[in-house]
Amino acid sequence: MKDLSYCEGKPIAVCGAGGIGKAIAADCVLAGQDVILCEDERFAPKSLANLEHGFNFHGRQPNKIGLYRAGIAKFDKMTTDIESAVKEAGVIVIALPAVGHEAFMKKIIPALQDGQVIHIFPDNYGTLRFRKLMREMGCDKDIIVGGWSSAPYGSRIDQEGTAMLSGTQINYRAVTLRGAALPTADTELFLESIKFLAAMDSVRLGDGPVAADTVLDTGFSNVNPILHCPGVILGCGALENFGVRYGTTKKDFSIYCHVYSPTVSQVQYTVYCEEKAVAEACGVGIQPFEKEEFFSRSNILGPEYMGYDIHVPFDEEYPMAIGTGPFSVDSRYMTEDLPVGCHVYHELGKKFGVETPLIDSMINFGNAMLPQHNFWEEGVTLEDLGIGHMTKEQMLDYLHNGNYVEA
Repeated sequence: MKDLSYCEGKPIAVCGAGGIGKAIAADCVLAGQDVILCEDERFAPKSLANLEHGFNFHGRQPNKIGLYRAGIAKFDKMTTDIESAVKEAGVIVIALPAVGHEAFMKKIIPALQDGQVIHIFPDNYGTLRFRKLMREMGCDKDIIVGGWSSAPYGSRIDQEGTAMLSGTQINYRAVTLRGAALPTADTELFLESIKFLAAMDSVRLGDGPVAADTVLDTGFSNVNPILHCPGVILGCGALENFGVRYGTTKKDFSIYCHVYSPTVSQVQYTVYCEEKAVAEACGVGIQPFEKEEFFSRSNILGPEYMGYDIHVPFDEEYPMAIGTGPFSVDSRYMTEDLPVGCHVYHELGKKFGVETPLIDSMINFGNAMLPQHNFWEEGVTLEDLGIGHMTKEQMLDYLHNGNYVEA
């Protein structure tokens, strides 16, 4: 296997200064790593504001190996000059919503250096977009690019009223995550590279990363569309009435605590079955779950993050989830998980002859609930990912071996 020791001592460029980006950057800084926090100049005035005195990384951080890291992280290097930051880095982290991938990637790609490793949290088909943009921009640098099914922890930016504070609460650390590189031939090196990224220490020291068979697998294995979309659609009444007609304050709301029920779990399991059928038709993997894992307040969150079954019965409280939201129907639980996750499942199902009636209905419900959006039109297409024209055999050869066939 290729020696990645050249990454040792090089800065980590964290691209995206949102909630996950700042959490990853702070975690690495507190572990003693050199970090450059990068933000697009359009968003920097807000996302990089009030960081001069540090960023408070805190929370219980439950995990079965007892890893705990907290404190005030000082970001000595913050910049909107993404190209200069990327040129210095050994490991590059892209941590932002899928809607922002392309704009950031177009600034990263011209600065790439041979040997760099890119980690996308969560992948959300970002690896496919990255390789597509590299081809379009004529970039042939020898890099490793891969993504993860989710972030290394559940976190929430600290907030007082409507004001965002300079800190984040870590609700739990993952001890296992599912990841892959594009092509899959690079996956072993990609997984090995987490030893140079301290934000992945609980995964590295815990149950370890799981190699997905392709980057489509990491997309299918993102549990957010399963957990979020049915939870918001079926629980919108509870969400909008909580703290108004019943409950405590709005900021105590959680779909886990106040929406999930046996019927909601049945719907979530059915969504998973549709995803699984599409994955099988594509010839790619998906995170395996048993039906009974869905039927609790913790749902499939426990196996996904903690590496073992955390089963919180419906008649019990779930303190870890209190206040995790969402606090509006118009949130990323809908505006990202419908046009990215659900729409790609629909597109792949249509291409490979698998009907997705429940997934399609969630998109339709989203359009009715948020009429300012049309998630069919906003949805990520297979052409956006560069695979719409391929046969199944061509697609799998590209995913596994990197042999791209032009349209």
